[in-house]
Amino acid sequence: MAFDPADLPTDIAELHRIILAQVAEGEAREAELVAVKAGLMAKALEIEKLKLQIARLRRMRFGRSSEKIARTIEQLELKLEELEAETPVASNETAANDEQPATVEQSSQADRKKPERRKLPAHLPACDIVHEPSCICPSCGGEMRKVGEDITEILDYIPGHFEVVRHIRPAFSCRRCESMVQSPMPSLPIERGQAGPGLLAHILVSKYCDHLPLYRQSGIYAREGVDLDRATMAAWVGKVTALASPLVEAVADHVMAAEKLHVDDTPVPVLAPGTGKTKTGRLWVYLRDERPFGGRAPPAVVYRYSPDRKAEHPRAQLADFHGFLQADGYSGFGPLYAAANGQPATVTEVACWAHVRRNFYDIHVATNAPIAGEVLQRIGQLFDIERASMGRAAVQRRQVRQSAARPVIDALAAFFDTSLMTISGRSELAKAIRYARSRWTALTRYLDDGTLEISNNAAERAIRPLALGRKNYLFAGSDAGGERAAAAYTLVETAKLNGLDPEAYLREVIGRIADHPINRIVELLPWNIGLASSIRVAA
Repeated sequence: MAFDPADLPTDIAELHRIILAQVAEGEAREAELVAVKAGLMAKALEIEKLKLQIARLRRMRFGRSSEKIARTIEQLELKLEELEAETPVASNETAANDEQPATVEQSSQADRKKPERRKLPAHLPACDIVHEPSCICPSCGGEMRKVGEDITEILDYIPGHFEVVRHIRPAFSCRRCESMVQSPMPSLPIERGQAGPGLLAHILVSKYCDHLPLYRQSGIYAREGVDLDRATMAAWVGKVTALASPLVEAVADHVMAAEKLHVDDTPVPVLAPGTGKTKTGRLWVYLRDERPFGGRAPPAVVYRYSPDRKAEHPRAQLADFHGFLQADGYSGFGPLYAAANGQPATVTEVACWAHVRRNFYDIHVATNAPIAGEVLQRIGQLFDIERASMGRAAVQRRQVRQSAARPVIDALAAFFDTSLMTISGRSELAKAIRYARSRWTALTRYLDDGTLEISNNAAERAIRPLALGRKNYLFAGSDAGGERAAAAYTLVETAKLNGLDPEAYLREVIGRIADHPINRIVELLPWNIGLASSIRVAA
């Protein structure tokens, strides 16, 4: 901190205090820098150790334990991928104009470092984009002459093939006043990086939609003569998901503004730091979809990661939500449905008939119990009624339910109560009946509101891509990797819900988001971005 000599105190004790404070501040900064360097060194050593382990295992993979070794290699590859995704990537910071809204790029706080720039493969087709300035000198109006040019090569991916995009920027000099003019380089998703928006979108969709880990993608690209190592792609994934975080939160705001949500969660094995073992994290899905009753709000889904299944996580994620919550019987949601401090609950439980049916289906398959078979037949009637009214207005759906479904449900309640008196109270069948009857108010709530659904199957469909990814990934490499996956799934699956090709949508978003004003981020939502009809998925 610089002092104006005229403002310096004359008191010696005060001067001593200022000097000591500056010394302490300098020591604190130096200690922080040492800690950061130590952390980076530890991460670098761990990366090198993993690479060595993988190399040794690859030499051992042929033999009696080859399947186990192959699985271990995949686990180490994924851990390495997650570590490298957290490695800072290059960027060129520029001063922001205080009079302009902050852009998404300027809001990112990712660390930056200068990379080595690789020469792109010569065999790839090239597309030249010339950014030519005006032929009139902006200073004096004189004639300009070309004196040179700068060429920046970007590796991009056009569906089906790689392509080199060459940004050519001729430099012109004024014959009269010798002023130099050159068009600025267009902004890139990763400043000073070699990846174009199409390539970044392809990598993300391949990983989070087609379930291909980065090390497998690297092998695929190598067969096409393009050397993209896993570390580079991992760093790109980390950068792009950080860059897109405001857009993810805009999706979340839209979802949480709904009057009704579908909620579900699924386990995700996650590497526990320093142990070599895994713990169980969770991915939560929150879905807004008003299409079944003809609602006009765009469908959207947001995924959230938590390191465990403690109730505090979904309650915090739902802190701003008020309305109907359709979920399973997870006890952690209980406080949301309860009145507190003399105020009524702001969240109303809606239970799922598919969960009830599943209990009886398992019993019927295992024991062929007549009571379970009868319950399945009656619940099947309820779903048949729902299919007939799908897409109708909420008022019409309520009328159909009151006239057709309510008599079936009333008869089923009586059947449950009668059956309980004829079977052992300790039997699985009795447990299934008590499960249903204990949630009867929440199970029948949909009868009185045409905007509600009979089941939570919509959320389970939104969970399915995560289950496929988990099968291929085996586990997440870290908690940060779980958060990145949640962000990527949010954008990919919301694009799909709105009938968009997720790769084309992400290509558009990634190409624009670095320069996009953060206070207008909603313009990049799938239903606002105005994409060409050619990239929409056929219904």
